[in-house]
Amino acid sequence: MGINRRFFFDFARRVLFKGRMRQKQVEGLNFILDTWEAHHARKDERWLAYALGTTHHETGATIQPINEYGGPRYFFHMYDIEGDRPRVARQLGNIYPGDGILFHGRGFVQLTGRDNYTKMQRRFGVDLTISDKAADRALEPELAAKIMFYGMEHGVFTGKKFADYFDKDTDRWISARAIVNPGDKSRLVADYALDYYAAISHTV
Repeated sequence: MGINRRFFFDFARRVLFKGRMRQKQVEGLNFILDTWEAHHARKDERWLAYALGTTHHETGATIQPINEYGGPRYFFHMYDIEGDRPRVARQLGNIYPGDGILFHGRGFVQLTGRDNYTKMQRRFGVDLTISDKAADRALEPELAAKIMFYGMEHGVFTGKKFADYFDKDTDRWISARAIVNPGDKSRLVADYALDYYAAISHTV
């Protein structure tokens, strides 16, 4: 059973995009749906819906892999070992000066920190750590979609994963925000995810 893309896009356009979608939004959603159907189609569709809701929020509804908002000064402050939060930097594996800027958030779900970039580099066999240019590969839509699904399924980002919130006995849309960013806009992301779940519920 596949996703009825016509129904999906008609519903999403009307409910999530106020009646109008840009081509880049359509392309981004298709990258995510293609990745799901190619590698995850037998899994719980609530996982897909929550990934879509997360992407909707994390990318400001552009549905394109983006650089985290803020810029170099902010990234240094937030994530660098010589910045203002060295404990957080160490938790992210940012142990060298400059890591905070180099490994700022990128992608559909803001891959952040040397440790996470290294994990995804090993998982997908793509260099993500040697330079800014390498790290920017996390902005490629196909790779960004793979990183998102793998990270959310296996608890790479925060230690929490899809199965902690969605299985045959569990349905916790609000709490699932802990998979990516605990406590941040949990209700809003859940609402987006539930709308996407309605959009994908019509199968062919």
